[in-house]
Amino acid sequence: MPLSAADRLVKQSRLAAVRASAHADALLLTSHEALAWYLDGPRTHVSLAGPPVLAVVAADDGDTLFVAANEADRLIAEELLPADADRVVRVPWQTPPAAAAAIARAAIPEADVAPALRAARASLLPAEADRYRALGRDTAAALTDAATMLRPENTERDAAAALAELLVGRGIDPLVVLVAGRARLAHRHPLPTDGPLGERAMLVVCGRRHGLIANATRWVGAPGADDGRILEVEAAFLAATRPGMRLDEAFAGGCAGYAAAGFDEDEWRRHHQGGPTGYAGRDPRATADTDDLIVERHAFAWNPSAPGAKVEDTMLVGAAGIEVLTSDPRWPTVTHAGLARPTARPFD
Repeated sequence: MPLSAADRLVKQSRLAAVRASAHADALLLTSHEALAWYLDGPRTHVSLAGPPVLAVVAADDGDTLFVAANEADRLIAEELLPADADRVVRVPWQTPPAAAAAIARAAIPEADVAPALRAARASLLPAEADRYRALGRDTAAALTDAATMLRPENTERDAAAALAELLVGRGIDPLVVLVAGRARLAHRHPLPTDGPLGERAMLVVCGRRHGLIANATRWVGAPGADDGRILEVEAAFLAATRPGMRLDEAFAGGCAGYAAAGFDEDEWRRHHQGGPTGYAGRDPRATADTDDLIVERHAFAWNPSAPGAKVEDTMLVGAAGIEVLTSDPRWPTVTHAGLARPTARPFD
């Protein structure tokens, strides 16, 4: 992945504005999403469930990277901009890099400026958008390739294993892999079991590469009774998701779509509805209280669902409309509200 010194300059300028609004000369970045965004997509983890192996103090007088000593050589050789090598402080493995950074330099923690930091990374730069498009295509292709291998007698774990292998083979970290067979479709977050897929099954993935996360849901087997109605709900979310609108406004518009489509008007209360995405699975998860501004080149993954029905793709929002990133031309689609939307793919 070619790193971009020009993109870093843009991001430094954005963080300078965040610091100025907080009346601080240094900001401590410690989360995977902030670090991957700011450093142009490095792998900031060893364990997917572990904390980042580095922290960054982004200050008026320049950046300082506090890196676990046993990870520094790999990061310098494979993940960081060449100019960053001179700004690395090696931290003994037994000391968390975030703790070492906090001791070394007085800086405001990122949690103190969380909304401003989300706003700083919301509008993707052209190179980031291109990386996202490639990730979206590869994630969607992995779902298609997995679906061609599945039969009703396969177990949910068979499907999850196939998906994880196909994602890893494309350099994508499988952060979330969910599978529900016919008997478990009522569960919104179905961790895979040994149960069979049966006549209809749901596949869900959240895959990360270069720090960006692609979210998508697909159905295999028989169509569902509410497949069309859930697309109407998604269309309500998308119609309200436009640059210049607030996230709570888009959330309200989408939630109103449940009743309009014939669902219980409170269906939205039974599961989260998604929201902005990018360097976090949801950045943030949309609610009635999230008032982030929607901007140009803002990534979204809405997540409308009802028992046995769900639709989810990663999309890029712009003045010209919605661009679906997690798309594979081999997957069957129907045109709904001007977009090609995935339908259930029959078993081969």
